[in-house]
Amino acid sequence: MHRLRTCAARLRPLTASQAAQTVGPQRPITGPSRGGTRTFLPIRCYTAPVASEPFLNGTSSNYVEEMYFAWMEDPKSVHKSWDVFFRNANAGAPPGAAYQSPLGLSAAPQLSSLVGAQPNVEKLVEDHLAVQSLIRAYQIRGHHVAQLDPLGIMDTDLDSCVPNDIITSSDKLGFYGLDESDLEKVFRLPTTTFIGGSETALPLKEIIRRLEMAYCQHIGVEFMFINDLEQCQWIRQKFEVPGVMQFDLEEKRTLLARMVRSTRFEEFLQKKWSAEKRFGLEGCESLIPALKTIIDKSSESGVENIVMGMPHRGRLNVLANVIRKELEQIFCQFDSKLEAADEGSGDVKYHLGMYHRRINRVTDRNITLSLMANPSHLEAVDPVVQGKVKAEQFYCGDNDGKRVMSILLHGDAAFAGQGVVYETFHLSHLPSYTTHGTVHVVVNNQIGFTTDPRVARSSPYPTDVARVVNAPIFHVNADDPEAVIYVCKVAAEWRATFHKDVVVDLVCYRRMGHNEMDEPMFTQPLMYKQIKKQKPVLQKYAEKLIAEGAVNRQEYEEEIAKYDKICEEAYNRSKDEKILHIKHWLDSPWPGFFTLDGQPKAMSCPSTGLTEEMLNHIGGVASSVPVEDFTIHGGLSRILKSRGEMIRNRTVDWALGEYMAFGSLLQEGTHIRLSGQDVERGTFSHRHHVLHDQNVDKRICIPMNHLAPDQAPYTVCNSSLSEYGVLGFELGFAMASPNALILWEAQFGDFHNTAQCIIDQFICPGQAKWVRQNGIVLLLPHGMEGMVRNTHTHTHTHTHTHTTHTHTHTHTHTHTFLRPHTLQLYYVTACQQSLRHHHHLYFP
Repeated sequence: MHRLRTCAARLRPLTASQAAQTVGPQRPITGPSRGGTRTFLPIRCYTAPVASEPFLNGTSSNYVEEMYFAWMEDPKSVHKSWDVFFRNANAGAPPGAAYQSPLGLSAAPQLSSLVGAQPNVEKLVEDHLAVQSLIRAYQIRGHHVAQLDPLGIMDTDLDSCVPNDIITSSDKLGFYGLDESDLEKVFRLPTTTFIGGSETALPLKEIIRRLEMAYCQHIGVEFMFINDLEQCQWIRQKFEVPGVMQFDLEEKRTLLARMVRSTRFEEFLQKKWSAEKRFGLEGCESLIPALKTIIDKSSESGVENIVMGMPHRGRLNVLANVIRKELEQIFCQFDSKLEAADEGSGDVKYHLGMYHRRINRVTDRNITLSLMANPSHLEAVDPVVQGKVKAEQFYCGDNDGKRVMSILLHGDAAFAGQGVVYETFHLSHLPSYTTHGTVHVVVNNQIGFTTDPRVARSSPYPTDVARVVNAPIFHVNADDPEAVIYVCKVAAEWRATFHKDVVVDLVCYRRMGHNEMDEPMFTQPLMYKQIKKQKPVLQKYAEKLIAEGAVNRQEYEEEIAKYDKICEEAYNRSKDEKILHIKHWLDSPWPGFFTLDGQPKAMSCPSTGLTEEMLNHIGGVASSVPVEDFTIHGGLSRILKSRGEMIRNRTVDWALGEYMAFGSLLQEGTHIRLSGQDVERGTFSHRHHVLHDQNVDKRICIPMNHLAPDQAPYTVCNSSLSEYGVLGFELGFAMASPNALILWEAQFGDFHNTAQCIIDQFICPGQAKWVRQNGIVLLLPHGMEGMVRNTHTHTHTHTHTHTTHTHTHTHTHTHTFLRPHTLQLYYVTACQQSLRHHHHLYFP
């Protein structure tokens, strides 16, 4: 933008210091154009002070430069007064005297004609600036007055400071210096809007109409806090261009079919199991076509693998109609008479996950979809999903996130209330944790169990947490399926274009209570009186398409009958099932590691011993700097020298033993990832796995990656100051492959306390609930040897043994492995052997 200000800056009166300076050589001015780079003639600068023109101040400079750029392209495209002004300025008139004959110059005909016209010019400039302010007001605040609530009874933003008519009533035009007499006047449009389409000027009345269509209907666009001009322009173009939200006949029929599946699935469950909890999707049925649209557009852009996380609301519907889990397997979960298989205790049906690879029918491409199993603890699965996505990207070499991505679903109350949401967002731009953009979909039913939004959050929207990472937020009325689909298309395109997070706020309602057994009239009587009157969205959309002639009523009813038949046939097949198998719901399979019946292929523990030659080689790397012209700190030189002496004396301390354990696994081809607070140096300045050049900023060396040409990569990364989110992320990373050693280190022993949810709900019971094994290693400094009782250097290891569902064994390096357990504890006395031993327990 600094280039665009050149013209206006030269048109402003010179300051006293500028007046004292000599005139420099004239140079051409360049600026951006819709058609490419433009070159402008120089405007002469003067050493003599000139009269000041009020409309050439800094406030008006943006408009002046817009006029100058337009005039240089076509003098007839601007008002005649501007044409005369710029001609005189180029002819040599000082800017402040452009309306008078400059001293020492012969007056041009245009110059004298402008004398006395200055007040009209000033009014013209002020009016055009007022229109710019009006356009900007819609772009900034239009979402506040958009028609987002399907019930029409609530202000979705909870912001009483923004009157509903601040930008939409004609009597408010005076706020911008305009009045009703200006409505028919034609104004040139600035480059920061696309409402004109191919037109460059519009009457004020039409400008307002188009802005209201773009920003104040069923879509509210919240993006003007983004500090990137290209991204803001991209969003403006997606929503402002007239007629941009158009759907062809095939798209409308596909949308109707998806709405039928979403709606009739819930109705079928309600008919068959009316007394069962299922946390249905009634009131937000457009979620299913929304997710399928995101998947379709992402597949179109090259995505091959999508990992999803979501809470209980609508989970069965997503499993059935998005992931495409067999319906009979879902219906089996409602049969209380079926016996559970012996592989674990299992979990409630609305917590289960799924992994499925299929052909996307829209793009005709293979796509892998997985929905992560999760506990009742809302949003706890968010970092787990992100960690798994990061791992999948790592293993397939997807460095830009073009092939693997994540979709996270949230409830409005939890999205605003759970701290792990912020912790997860906080990881999104960190180099060792970024997944290059996530599409977040908030099922905003405007209630949290029984709690109203006005007492559940302090922010205007439940989505305001996303603003910390400059994620655009698209609010949309869920009872307008076409608006929902368009927003989801834009969200998927945003992620594919900029590889950044984006939020779709699906404003809806909850037709039932918190679950099907709950009575919502106790606490929200007026809301539920309105909900009872609310026509289902499928019915409304079908009537709309029938009125348009896109479908006829017979076709609509045939579509309903077709899906009802599919559900009924699956229900009959489900009666043939005798046993519930948890393994049918595995969300993270390990191909090649387990047999078809879910048993590990290898139960023996290979030798963990190493040759002295290998140990000496690893020790040599640990005690040296394997990069030339790299200056390390003097204190670190002494540490490396001490390591070399230990190698020669055939002794090791903790840090060197850890180095040898890691180094030997890397040379065998096992990837290692070590994460946590300050792990690169080590909390106690003992590790030093990352060396920093003392003379060159940001130049580092990781000696562990210089062991051998064919070694596995070693990732060591300082995390953000978070335990809950980061441990969840590393747990997800470890889920992707059994052939890796993933470690998370608590900075001090009891710092794992704030990550207890991940330990209690994922690590310890994961195998029993979801048949999910995981090789995550938790490093807890000091073990049971804290400095004093109950300080932050003390780890109460017994808390971990109490949370596991299976027997816990304490291993030393002399024990042999009998069968996999949920948890192993090590009171480490030989670090090198123990870490290698743990790896081989899970990873033969």
